[in-house]
Amino acid sequence: MKSIVFIGSNQFGTSFEALRAAKEMGYCVILFTDKRRHLQHNKFPDVDQIVYFYDLLDKIRVLEELEALKTSGKHLCACVSFIDPFVSYTARLAKELGLFQLSADALAIMENKIKVRDQLKHLFTSPFYAVYESHTSIKDFTKKHELSVPLIIKSPVSNGSKDVFLAETADELKKALQSLHDQTPDLPILIEEYLIGPQYLVEVLVQNRKIEIVGVIEQETAYEDIFIVVGYQFPAQLKDDEYTSLIKSVTEIVQQLGLKNGSCHLELRNVQGVWKLVEINPRMSGGAMNRIIEEGTGINLIKEILKLNVGEKVTLTKIREVHVYAKYLTFETSGELLYVTGEDLAWEHDGVKYVYVKPLLGKTVTAPYSMGNRYACVIAAANSAENAKTTAISAAQELKFYLEPY
Repeated sequence: MKSIVFIGSNQFGTSFEALRAAKEMGYCVILFTDKRRHLQHNKFPDVDQIVYFYDLLDKIRVLEELEALKTSGKHLCACVSFIDPFVSYTARLAKELGLFQLSADALAIMENKIKVRDQLKHLFTSPFYAVYESHTSIKDFTKKHELSVPLIIKSPVSNGSKDVFLAETADELKKALQSLHDQTPDLPILIEEYLIGPQYLVEVLVQNRKIEIVGVIEQETAYEDIFIVVGYQFPAQLKDDEYTSLIKSVTEIVQQLGLKNGSCHLELRNVQGVWKLVEINPRMSGGAMNRIIEEGTGINLIKEILKLNVGEKVTLTKIREVHVYAKYLTFETSGELLYVTGEDLAWEHDGVKYVYVKPLLGKTVTAPYSMGNRYACVIAAANSAENAKTTAISAAQELKFYLEPY
């Protein structure tokens, strides 16, 4: 039986949709997870088999289970992951199994933000950065860089905007460094120039060194000090020369990192006409990104990534060109979510293509500190960017959340 093994998954977003996509493509879907709650099979209706591991990074144990699957009659066609921190690890597992080889070394660089900066430091897209080493004095490091504020401080392995801080004063720089150092005392800390300008997300798929730009999406952020994206406009409204220079910059970055086969997404800011790399991640963007691109172009990017992993030729031909806007909702306060109303009303807005509310009734919800604290999403499509945005925001306003505050 042709099978695809997934290493890790969330219960929403790209990694979850990938399970369904594999099932629709006719594969037996096997999920390796390190979360016991995932063993409740109804959480993953498209999964045929779930295997629990205490530690998914226990390579020997994982390889043993993969070999056991082959012995049991499963024909392993791919071993993939759509979530951190398993992307390059899974690529190496696939290589050991004799499956299609992604560019594991390039993906591994992308998993570490300091390695990315070091690899790209000679490019114009690279902003100023410095590295705090865990054995050095925070006071001395702050003194050295206090004239460079505002600065961004982040863990080299952060994702989803977790462990990312904006320091606008030397005192804030010192406190952020101390906070991250206390959390992970053995890890270095990355500080970067604070980039001012509109931000864009670029989805990329590379097959046999051919770099395909699947989509360019403008991002709208809230809570500027923690960088939570609450709006996505597709396609981004760029001038021809801006788009051309963006593609040139993205191509240069991807080539410099050595990605020959694989997918990734980049976030860049246009700083007074110059593209600067905010970050790059070795996987497709999470959340509802696949739905955004599919509504706008007809391309199911997840399925194309899976085709790449099983060694098939990808097809990225647009069958439509529609404007799409995705609106995410966050809470200003924390509390227990009692109930939600308005989903049916949101669907009644002409052009709405997707309404999602996290099934968190009775659970604690919080004010945002990462992208994981976005609790609903509405996607709308229209013949203009303005109409798509207006519809998505109007429909999202129908959703009402009732909390018991803490």
